[in-house]
Amino acid sequence: MKSLTANEAKTHFGELLLKAQKEPVQISRNGKAVAVMISMDEYDAIDKLKLSMLKLRAAEVDNEPSLVDGNTFFNELMAGKYINNV
Repeated sequence: MKSLTANEAKTHFGELLLKAQKEPVQISRNGKAVAVMISMDEYDAIDKLKLSMLKLRAAEVDNEPSLVDGNTFFNELMAGKYINNV
């Protein structure tokens, strides 16, 4: 991954845009990495991956028989179902 200082990124912004189309570019300030610039295609791919992972997890939760929805749980809680009488 290429790395630029914040000052270099500001001074050579057009060049930064071109580099980011080829690979991620790390931007640092005071010696500390603070950002990464990526191409729009790469961002879209990451966004699609996140969405597919969320859908997969939601499907797993839907198939979990021991889970109840929030309203059902809250109603059962208010009705005293989960109170441990010691």
